[in-house]
Amino acid sequence: MAKDYYDILGVSKNATDDEIKKAFRKAAHKHHPDKEGGDEAKFKEINEAYQVLSDKQKRSQYDQFGSGFEQAGAGGGQGFGGFDFSGFAGGQNGFNFEFGGDGGGFGDIFGDIFGGGGRGQRQTQKKGNDISLDIEITLEEAVVDTEKDLNVYLASACSQCKGAGARSGSNWVKCKTCHGLGQIKKERRTMLGFFAQMEVCQDCQGYGEKPEKSCDKCGGDGKVKENKTIKIKIPAGIADGQTIRLSGQGESGFRPASGKSVAGDLYITVHVRTHSLFRRKEDDLIYDLEINYSQAVLGDKIKIPTISGDISLKIPAGIQSGKIISLKDRGLPHLQSRGKGDMFVVVLVRTPRNISRKQRKILEELKKEGL
Repeated sequence: MAKDYYDILGVSKNATDDEIKKAFRKAAHKHHPDKEGGDEAKFKEINEAYQVLSDKQKRSQYDQFGSGFEQAGAGGGQGFGGFDFSGFAGGQNGFNFEFGGDGGGFGDIFGDIFGGGGRGQRQTQKKGNDISLDIEITLEEAVVDTEKDLNVYLASACSQCKGAGARSGSNWVKCKTCHGLGQIKKERRTMLGFFAQMEVCQDCQGYGEKPEKSCDKCGGDGKVKENKTIKIKIPAGIADGQTIRLSGQGESGFRPASGKSVAGDLYITVHVRTHSLFRRKEDDLIYDLEINYSQAVLGDKIKIPTISGDISLKIPAGIQSGKIISLKDRGLPHLQSRGKGDMFVVVLVRTPRNISRKQRKILEELKKEGL
């Protein structure tokens, strides 16, 4: 049976090269035989599909000839991604690979699969963790710009060493673990042989140097966990479930005073509480107004609530139940532009369930009159 390489990688036939590469990384990582629950047969099938679809010429031939290409186009000595492994020597299985440098390609892909980065450049910046929080506001607060104070427990710059990670007066020395390179070489055994990778040194976090004596409070990280109050501004018109991003308000990175560290971001998801009177539809508000039969027939002036205060609403004589009265600019402000939404009053004629003898007599007279 012909193999559908697109289906194997889980992409469409018009997938871009980048989409194919990402799909291969994900699938290969999942089914790698060295991982728990890995599937060697599936892993080989995934690589076979990627070998064809990552090569423009082979992909074109496959799209044109389908299964016929599988036999005619794929040579016997080929392996992953069009690489011929037959000429490599060394290692238990006959070949060794070393990932690093700026070559990209093969090393970039398998660096993600086997752990660590595929490139051998020195770590120059370490970003702190992002923080995600939820906050609830009222509909009235969503109408205007609102400020809130949030108490957040996160890692911030150490007050004792000012984020440097060093004890006062301590000198900075070359890291003994990586000898100042910021990286160490690790070898991993796979079904293809031994792969050598350059990984970030965990002792110095990729900076190549560390203080002779670390700060007593933060242990050299330059950051400590503590409660912090952050003031946020919620813009008028924000919708339920929208997220506000505060750049640099997340956790501090490793040694924030080094100049090589970037703080993470703070993401705040805003939830607008359900209102007892109004229903919200985007920036418009909907209000259900009940009136009695006589008000519907004769008309009336009724005081009704709006999100910004009570107003007097004129009910025209002869209005029908379900009729909608539009009140311009009585809704919420538009978040991305000027102006406001509207308020829609849905008029509902109320039918009484219990009436007095007098009321019954009047209604019977009206009934005779055809009302």
